[in-house]
Amino acid sequence: MIPVYIFSGLGTDERVFQYINLSGFTVHYIKWVTPLKAETIQSYAKRITEQIHVHIPILIGVSFGGMMAVEVAKLIAVDKIILISSAKTRHELPFYYRLAGILQFHKLLPARVLKYPNRFAYWLFGAKTRLDKDLLAAILRDTDKDFLRWAIDVIAKWNNEYKHTDLIHLHGTADKIFPYRFIKGAIPVQAGGHFMIVDKAELLTTMLRNFLSLSNSTS
Repeated sequence: MIPVYIFSGLGTDERVFQYINLSGFTVHYIKWVTPLKAETIQSYAKRITEQIHVHIPILIGVSFGGMMAVEVAKLIAVDKIILISSAKTRHELPFYYRLAGILQFHKLLPARVLKYPNRFAYWLFGAKTRLDKDLLAAILRDTDKDFLRWAIDVIAKWNNEYKHTDLIHLHGTADKIFPYRFIKGAIPVQAGGHFMIVDKAELLTTMLRNFLSLSNSTS
């Protein structure tokens, strides 16, 4: 059984996987650590690899966690990367993110806009039901604001060109954070928003279990 390491997204933790059923697989959740002052995403990824103690794992990354999984896969051998609501390279980031990174506009964004529950955050993540909104609100409140600022900065400046040879990308067609029109070669999840790991958990569970089973049957 190939071990699976899961990278949760920016402003989220393993709670977003509570409706994903990966029973029968060996699953580990990567813990976000405090970034060092002015730390690059590459340096951070190297420190994250200290949590991976097996040879050639499968990496699953959601949103910012997918970008981090891509960076980790440059440093260690992996069997497969599965991205959910994320980006494979800098070219899949909206141009206005890159512009913000160049002009430093993102540093003017108050952390409270994303850290505390509000209508904009619910709209941005695609949280529609009261249950989904309550879960998102709880996760955002628990997110460290310094980590949030650091992560927004490295996303805006991400310059990755590398694409892993065995990568699967699942992406919602209604994603507002990483709009589907910028994504290339992903498996579309119709009407899926950025929070589809929660509100389309049944469908994603089926897809993930199929991919993981196929990987293990050929290993």
